[in-house]
Amino acid sequence: MASTDPERRDEGETEAAGGDDEDTGAQVAPIVRLEEVAVTTGEEDEDSLLDLKAKLYRFDKEGNQWKERGHGSVKLLKHNETGKVRLVMRQAKTLKICANHLVLPTTKMQEHAGNDKSCVWHATDFSDGELKEEMFAIRFGSVENCKKFMEKVEEIAESLGKNEEKESKDASAAAGLMEKLTVGESKTEENAKKEVPIAADEKKEEEKPKTETKAEEPSSAA
Repeated sequence: MASTDPERRDEGETEAAGGDDEDTGAQVAPIVRLEEVAVTTGEEDEDSLLDLKAKLYRFDKEGNQWKERGHGSVKLLKHNETGKVRLVMRQAKTLKICANHLVLPTTKMQEHAGNDKSCVWHATDFSDGELKEEMFAIRFGSVENCKKFMEKVEEIAESLGKNEEKESKDASAAAGLMEKLTVGESKTEENAKKEVPIAADEKKEEEKPKTETKAEEPSSAA
């Protein structure tokens, strides 16, 4: 006869459930063992100068229209050894690269007409695995982020331009110095060549045998 007491019924159910959870001591090995894999992004030797969320567009010359390239994080990365700065943007979910090019002294940012949250620029891009001349437009969530992005790129381009100018002046100065040294060495060699025959002539004069002239003895009178 089944018990009508709810407490006894609950106790019985608990005991039954407890029996099901009894530890048998058996160990089940995983079917597939996953190993840690080191993932490299190519950014390990670079420092981030700027990192902002944005949406990128590329101008399609054939269709004569702007096409969305992707939305995600746009970064300005400076290499620790070479000092070169590149612009890299990856799509948010897939992390696929949608922009990848160096910031050069000639890189110029321009405000997009009619939208103060956007700017446009030209670049030789390598995101598709080959160098292509592209025209990009990027749109940020705020005017402040757009200005921050433009100012940082222009600051880097200006700094690179000054470094190139300084290196050019240093190279010109070094070339001028080398030219002076070369001219000086040439004159020294010419002078040395002129002095060699004179010294040789003097040596020859010294090596000539000296002939002694004996005075004739007066003949005795017969």
